[in-house]
Amino acid sequence: MITFEIFQDRFALQETFIISRGSKDAAQVISLKLGDGEHIGRGECVPYARYKETPESVVEQLVAIAPDVKSGLTRDDLQTALLPGAARNALDCALWDLEAKQQGKRVWELAGLDEPEAVTTAFTLSLNTPDIMRVSAEKNAHRPLLKLKLGGEDDFERLEAVREGAPGADIIVDANEGWDASTWLALQEPLKHLGVSLIEQPLPANDDDALMNNDRLVPVCADESCHITSDLEKLAGRYDFVNIKLDKTGGLTEALKLRKEAIQLGFGIMTGCMIGSSLAMAPAILLAQGAEYTDLDGPLLLAEDRKEKLQYHGSIVFPAKPELWG
Repeated sequence: MITFEIFQDRFALQETFIISRGSKDAAQVISLKLGDGEHIGRGECVPYARYKETPESVVEQLVAIAPDVKSGLTRDDLQTALLPGAARNALDCALWDLEAKQQGKRVWELAGLDEPEAVTTAFTLSLNTPDIMRVSAEKNAHRPLLKLKLGGEDDFERLEAVREGAPGADIIVDANEGWDASTWLALQEPLKHLGVSLIEQPLPANDDDALMNNDRLVPVCADESCHITSDLEKLAGRYDFVNIKLDKTGGLTEALKLRKEAIQLGFGIMTGCMIGSSLAMAPAILLAQGAEYTDLDGPLLLAEDRKEKLQYHGSIVFPAKPELWG
């Protein structure tokens, strides 16, 4: 009989994090602990209001499926037992972790992957005034890749300020669906001129036809538009990259499938995250192997991480040790 424990954890942020649709001062996460009497498997997810998730709704889903897990629900069973989303992510990753510990192997071995290596992550600057974003850029100018949250008035001024503060950094901009087609078209040339490498989800997920009908001077990455493998067909011609996040795919199992299919279809890969602890980032490091862009900076934004945590050396993040996950 598998034991099943649910925890609601809160991690304060170092500073208020702002995007086009709101702000937060803490990461509210749900974590799971599965046990067989000898081994423990853990997973973490971040409920996201954009996808109509709350901590309460995620806990409700997990409580409902707990009897099936205790009776032997497998990862394969899980893919149809729960819809993609945060709840399935936490459970899927906990099942991977438990199975790895039971077999005395690492998750990457069970998944048939190469041993993971350290990767370089973007560091995110939240949406703010140009002056404040310039100061943030100056503080992080040593980082090779910065990701800017945009999606409001004065976005070009914000970008100019960041470029002044960090003249040597590569830059990704993320509008979080905050632009319309005319704004995106007007900003393409200036963004290219300022050396922006990638634009993440400039238009709303249900209103992105303009991406198909106009030249994309800077590559565009689907975030809110891409959750699972079956989404890829509708993205062709609109997007150049897809951002794979475990909380969207509903766990590592579907995420690995999505990555494989996306590569076969010619999409570039970005591995992203919600703001969570090292436990949420650990499985995503497996996805980040070989990805053109990695955005797994969640723990760098926290005031305090878990006791067992990932190692970050500047913007380089190292694979998890078994004590944390996998």
